[in-house]
Amino acid sequence: MKYQSKLFLLGDEIEEEVVGEGVTRKMMGYDDTILMAWVRFEQGSEGYVHAHPHSQVTYVESGAFDFTIGNETKRLTTGDSTYIPPNADHGAVCVGAGVLIDVFSPVREDFLED
Repeated sequence: MKYQSKLFLLGDEIEEEVVGEGVTRKMMGYDDTILMAWVRFEQGSEGYVHAHPHSQVTYVESGAFDFTIGNETKRLTTGDSTYIPPNADHGAVCVGAGVLIDVFSPVREDFLED
């Protein structure tokens, strides 16, 4: 196995990295087949439209986000989730400060490279 996180990851001990204006992220666990990330957004910040070959599920832990997948946009709030197929264009605009939990399969190697 090329990638494997620790077995126990304590949120307060994981470094929060800046990944965009008003967006920070923590890697919450991964191996070669899966990765989970905790992503904090300030109101007005964006996850710009992009695509990748990974399957993605995103859970809205808190806040409000206008998610676009392909040509469809919906407002998601606390407790909502999305499934994003591989290679689908997608992005989100944070309309109420919050946190997303992103799960990717397979691992997002680009998130782990220095």
